[in-house]
Amino acid sequence: MSDLIAAVTRLPGRELRFAVGETLFHLGDRVRLLHIVREGSVHLIRHQEDGSALVLQRARKEAVLAEASLWATTYHCDARAETAAVTWVVGRDEVRRQIAGDPILAAAWAGHLALEVQRARLRAEILSLKTVAARLNAWLTWNGSLPRKGERSFLALEIGVSPEALYREIARRRRA
Repeated sequence: MSDLIAAVTRLPGRELRFAVGETLFHLGDRVRLLHIVREGSVHLIRHQEDGSALVLQRARKEAVLAEASLWATTYHCDARAETAAVTWVVGRDEVRRQIAGDPILAAAWAGHLALEVQRARLRAEILSLKTVAARLNAWLTWNGSLPRKGERSFLALEIGVSPEALYREIARRRRA
């Protein structure tokens, strides 16, 4: 658990549970809470004019959901539970007060945001690669090894390929 997640989950808050497909918040809703994902998977989604959905964040265990919302008055997207999910929620204003008054928490918040910028840049670069093999190589360079079998569909989503294409590439590598 990161220092930031540990510090935020010590703040006064409560646990919320969401069923598969349940919405945590909608585009335009007033930001009142900061969510830390404890269990499950939550996606931040922005719906496009053509009806398609753009996934802005795939948050899983110990992820801060919609970090930028801490400094906004309304949400810029929807949040939906992709699996049954549990979040720890703390009041937005309380988190901001704590960050302003605690240099250690402020440094942990800044460090978290810096890491998220790195991850976003890496993901953008991975998605710019043309082949499944190249995308998987780039992901492995950053992460070291494949996730367990039950978590590989999340990897496919992360690198922007179908699970079947990822499984074929993994099988090809095992044969080689």
